[in-house]
Amino acid sequence: MQKLRGALIGYGFIMEKGHAAGYRQRAAGGGGGDVEIVAISDISAERRAEAQAAWPNARIYEHHRALLDGEAGRIDFVDVATPPSEHAAIAIEALGRGLHVLCEKPLAASIEEARSMLRQATKAERVLYPCHNYKHAPVIKTVRGLIQSGRIGKVHLVTLQTFRNTHAKGVTGWRADWRRERRYSGGGIAMDHGSHTFYLAFEWLGSYPTAISARAATLGPFDTEDDFSCSLRFPTGTASAHLSWNAGVRKVLYTLHGERGAIRVEDDDVELAVQEKGGENSGAGAAGGGTTWTFERQAISSDWMDSSHVTWFNSLFDDFKAAIARREFVGREAEEAFLCVQLIATAYASSREGSRELPLPGLAALEGDDVSDRSALDGARPSPTPSGRTRPGTPGRPESGAGGGGDPPRVPGSRKDGARV
Repeated sequence: MQKLRGALIGYGFIMEKGHAAGYRQRAAGGGGGDVEIVAISDISAERRAEAQAAWPNARIYEHHRALLDGEAGRIDFVDVATPPSEHAAIAIEALGRGLHVLCEKPLAASIEEARSMLRQATKAERVLYPCHNYKHAPVIKTVRGLIQSGRIGKVHLVTLQTFRNTHAKGVTGWRADWRRERRYSGGGIAMDHGSHTFYLAFEWLGSYPTAISARAATLGPFDTEDDFSCSLRFPTGTASAHLSWNAGVRKVLYTLHGERGAIRVEDDDVELAVQEKGGENSGAGAAGGGTTWTFERQAISSDWMDSSHVTWFNSLFDDFKAAIARREFVGREAEEAFLCVQLIATAYASSREGSRELPLPGLAALEGDDVSDRSALDGARPSPTPSGRTRPGTPGRPESGAGGGGDPPRVPGSRKDGARV
């Protein structure tokens, strides 16, 4: 594949420290002849100055539309890391101009926006690819290998906990607390971390969920939740999650339970427990049927404390490039990004209805679905949008900042040749 020419839209913390730094590492690491960053846009004058200083050869714009106009015919893709409220408008316009799109999570702030993005990618025959970077953490790759080895058997129960002592702060040049403003973020910690939680659950349970019940709460004076918990039903098992910005420590804790053992992840530490029948030292006594467990522990350096996750970026970018080479315009990653948005919206609806369990239509909702759209229209963003929000497509948009159940049939048109992946 020839060198890809890219543009960065939104030069906030995650773009500067996570994506842009990843492109620099790529260039310095010997494989960097495959991408060149030629343009950057941000509405903040301070952030534009930072971008110009860091990328002196790049052309700098104050608005994404000016960038798309000015770079017409000169770029192959855009990397979008604005607040979620603007993802859809920017991505749809870029796809319509014939550009591939790498987009920060969540893919969009509503089901309808996410669905429109996938449809536009199919229509334009350009790749839409989400930044589901947790899949590329070394410790998660290790877990993947352990599952594939079959040592714990088929996974049927997963727990996922993400603890933070505060919300991630944006850059000082533009609304550092935008994650606590629903008009920009679309939601709180469920919107910010839910995608990571859900796509890992999809992979580990090997299917897509059929129903969700959830609870969201806010302790501070904000219009976005800072504590979120949910329970998911899958055809293959169950998953529960707890996400909080009110924790006393920054940490991820995951457990995966199979027929013959379990895996526990605590940041970089992985513990594998494998059942052995008939051992002499049964901790469960007679009730355990003589079962014992052997434990194996290892530490897999994954830089969890670095919130930019820059060391994971180039593995993700390799997959984006591969999707472009395959002409996989709307592949499994994009579909799962849509499902994550659907889950977040439906979780908010469940929370509003007293944590009532609600059904999930899954990928069938890409063709339109009453349940899925009801969640969005009834307020996937629980409180009204404040008056004065800049409408998509106009100057002043926020371009700074971080950025059916089971396994249903895939959507026709995902690839130009109609093949399924």
